[in-house]
Amino acid sequence: GERVAQRIRGAADLPKIPIPSVPAFQPSTPIPERLEAVQRYIRELQYNHTGTQFFEIKKSRPLTGLMDLAKEMTKEALPIKCLEAVILGIYLTNNMTTLDRFPISFKTHFSGNYFRHIVLGVNFGGRYGALGISRREELMYKAPVFRTLSELIFDFEEAYRRCWHTLKKVKLGHCVSHDPHSVEQIEWKHSILDLDKLTREDFRKELERHARDMRLKIGKGTGPPSPTKDRKKDVSSPQRGQASPHRRNSRGDRRPSGEKKPADSKAMPDLNGYQIRV
Repeated sequence: GERVAQRIRGAADLPKIPIPSVPAFQPSTPIPERLEAVQRYIRELQYNHTGTQFFEIKKSRPLTGLMDLAKEMTKEALPIKCLEAVILGIYLTNNMTTLDRFPISFKTHFSGNYFRHIVLGVNFGGRYGALGISRREELMYKAPVFRTLSELIFDFEEAYRRCWHTLKKVKLGHCVSHDPHSVEQIEWKHSILDLDKLTREDFRKELERHARDMRLKIGKGTGPPSPTKDRKKDVSSPQRGQASPHRRNSRGDRRPSGEKKPADSKAMPDLNGYQIRV
């Protein structure tokens, strides 16, 4: 064995292993074309059939830690599986602030066994699609052409049916932040839909309810896009904006943080000894 290994290491005529290049985009490149390029890159890394997990992914890690891991994936260029493809997809689409990303997990049954798979759902301009990797071509990339989330999920269900798999559960997460330095965790399973307990119509309604919840969350400003770009446009940071009314008060009007202004100042005891001076 050692002689074989030395002979291989010393061989000068072995072809070099091609390393895929991370896609780079011009500002004018349309989002659908960017998604296709990201999917091509994920596909070029190839599916990991070795049985060895090259990258350990803990779903409980904050987003910034997962993005560091994704950067390592691009450097190592090793084969990946579906969960690694989702993390990589988030990393490679962080600068697409008009694109909503959310995880979609599937649980299927075939020949007495259960199987699990995950892709990265995307929404651009009201159209749904997906990024990912799989042993099956029809269970990974979906161009953003589906009018509703239910149409996208039903397309995956039909693809599973062609593989003789029965879809049992679908888990849907909320939109992922575009801030690569965010310390929040990805919400992997905001909605868990058990197809054995839902009628077809109820299943569709639950999918559309989840899509509506994501739109409302983004509309309230609690989801993407990243606040980094917005902060550059603002004159002051949110913290300064909150503190500015206190700066307009005179020195005598200042009071400890969180203390409510009394209805009758005469009824209050002398608190001069506890005043916070900045």
